Amino acid sequence: MGSVNVFAQRSDSTSSGIRSKRINKTPQIKVNIPTYKPKYNLGFIQYSDVISNTKVAPTTQTKQDKILSVLKVYPNPVDDQVNLMLRLDRESNLSVKIMDLLGNEVVTLSNERISSGEQTKSYTIPNRLNPGIYFLKIVAGSETVVKRISVL
Repeated sequence: MGSVNVFAQRSDSTSSGIRSKRINKTPQIKVNIPTYKPKYNLGFIQYSDVISNTKVAPTTQTKQDKILSVLKVYPNPVDDQVNLMLRLDRESNLSVKIMDLLGNEVVTLSNERISSGEQTKSYTIPNRLNPGIYFLKIVAGSETVVKRISVL
C-alpha cells in the first residue's frame, strides 16, 4: 500500500496571539420605567373607569352633525352612466367629481344645491374618459365621501 500524508492542525486557541478579555458581569442599564398594568382585566371594565368616563362622548356629537350618507354607487364597473343613491340630512350644496388615481380632478359631474332626504342621481360618463380605475368624490357641505369606480 501507498503512504498517506496526514496533515496535522493546531487548535485555534493556541495559535491565536490575540488575548481576549473575559467579561464576568453583564452591564446593567438603570432607568425608571413603570411596569405595564393593563387598564382592563380580561375584558371587564373597572367600575371606577365607568364612573369617570360618563361625560358626553364626542362620537354622538359627530353622528348628529353628519349630513351626507352615500348608500350606493351602481353599476360598477361603469360603462356610460353612473347612478348615485344618497341621503342628505339637510339641504346643502352637492358636488360630484371624477378623480384619477393621483387625485387630479378629471370631470365635474354635478355642482348643485339639493334638498334633504334620500335621492337617486344619474350622471353620464363622458366619452373622453379612458377605461380604468377612478374615484368618485362626493362633497356635501364640509363632508366628503370618496368611492372607487371602474370605467369600461
